[in-house]
Amino acid sequence: MKDDQTKHKFVAIAGNIGAGKSSLTELIAKHFGWKPYFESVDDNPYLSDFYEDMRRWSFNLQVYFLSSRFRHQKELMRKEESYIQDRTIYEDVEIFAKNLYQMGLMSERDYKNYSSLFHEMTEYLQPPDLLIYLRAGVPTLVKQIQQRGRDYETTIRIDYLEGLNKLYEDWIGRYPHDKLIIETDNLDFVNSREDLGTAIGLVEQRLFGLFS
Repeated sequence: MKDDQTKHKFVAIAGNIGAGKSSLTELIAKHFGWKPYFESVDDNPYLSDFYEDMRRWSFNLQVYFLSSRFRHQKELMRKEESYIQDRTIYEDVEIFAKNLYQMGLMSERDYKNYSSLFHEMTEYLQPPDLLIYLRAGVPTLVKQIQQRGRDYETTIRIDYLEGLNKLYEDWIGRYPHDKLIIETDNLDFVNSREDLGTAIGLVEQRLFGLFS
């Protein structure tokens, strides 16, 4: 067994709403025997209000996510095990807060305050050994959002998803650490063992292969 395969791994999955992050996190964790950590959604006290009135609740929501993810990641850094995380703390400022600001749904004052807080906090965190970005077109996102049927997501606007996708593409191009981009429009991790095998093979090659 290679030395790389005996080291504890920290892998994170990034991607837009409905890209399949949670499903792939669970499936990869099961395959490698890693501990999965999921984004807190059901117990988020702001999410439903945010989708009803984004301008009013944008800053509150983003601060909640930032605080929750920072606390979560500090806990993960202390664990002596390999784990995979559903969504990263970097997406909070690079994607979601920035998109709200650009859409006029977060004030410049709140955005600058939030960004400053983010940069101070992330200096204390280590980046993932591998960031997996799930790239998906808006039609794919919409289809998968509808399939999972969360009530609070029924009001998500197309232009909101489009704005997020543009920011994801910009951010992933600038991301300075090891990353893997998986095109998901024609993949079905949940229902196709072949598609799941393709994704797992890409992860194995990047983490343990000749070109890692």
